[in-house]
Formats: sequence, C-alpha cells, structure tokens
Amino acid sequence: MTNEPNELRTFSVLVEDVPGVLNRIASLFRRRDFNILSLNVGGTHEAGVSRMTVVVAADERTGRLIEANLYKLVNVLAVEDITERASVTRHLALIRVAADAEQRATIREICEMFRAKVVDVAHDSLMIEIAGTTEKIEGLFRLLSPFGIKEMVQTGAVALTRGAGVPSARTERASREAA
Repeated sequence: MTNEPNELRTFSVLVEDVPGVLNRIASLFRRRDFNILSLNVGGTHEAGVSRMTVVVAADERTGRLIEANLYKLVNVLAVEDITERASVTRHLALIRVAADAEQRATIREICEMFRAKVVDVAHDSLMIEIAGTTEKIEGLFRLLSPFGIKEMVQTGAVALTRGAGVPSARTERASREAA
C-alpha cells in the first residue's frame, strides 16, 4: 500500500518506556508501507512513560488505520491523532553558519528577528539554535544560506494538544482495556 497523500497527520503516542518499543512501532510503519516523515521520542511527566510524536503523509482513512494498528502493539498506552486538534507543535534546529568577524553582527541581528540564539562561537563560524515551526526554521535557514551553511540538524516535531483535562497514560490504558 503506497501512500502519497498531500495531507500530513500528527500522532501523539504514549508508550511504556521499555527496550524495543521504538523498533516495534517503526516495524509496524515499515510493514504497512507508511513513511514516517518526522519522529520524536522523549520522556514524560509520568515515570516509565515516553511520548512519541509521529508525522506521516496520510489521509483521514489511512490515519484511522494507523491509529488502530498502533493500539494493537503491547507497549502502546494511548494513541491520539492530533492533526485536527488545537495543538502546539515545535521543532528544534542547530545551524552552523560560516561567519567571519565582520559578518557576526549581521547574523546576530537576523537571529534576533527569529528569536534564535547563538550557542557556540568558533573563529570561522557560529552555531545557532532555533525552536519553532518548520516555516520559522526554514525562514531563518533561507536568510542564513548566503553566509554559507556548514551543517544543520533538526529534530522531529514535538506536539501537545492545547487545553486541560488530558487523562494520564495509565488511566487511558485502563479504560481501553475495560471496554
């Protein structure tokens, strides 16, 4: 099943923090021929629980299929397709840009416009940290490109839905198992 939709879907997946979970989830996407465009995994406020933010190219029907398949995995506690929900999504990027002494002030001014910060200074370059939307990161990248980008790395998306009242991962798992 090759998936070529234009729509991007974002899933928030709470998982048990045990060895092999990432491999099982990635294998599910591979077996179903879904391409992961962005993947970020990190700890949560709950001990033993990690949150995965997964972005895939999928229409709504395929998104429901992905969600159902994720729920079948043993270590998955909760899955939420947050594509249509009000949420905050951010990326982090580190950009090393060529900079001699004369260019540094200009580069710093550009960084200020994007609320980016210089986190490392070398004799021939600056390393810049920026957090925000992909559009914000791409905008900074375009303005810094004429100086010469030496390196860049970017995280996958991290996202949380807006508002309150989100049940804990353990509560979500218990209510699912009771149903």
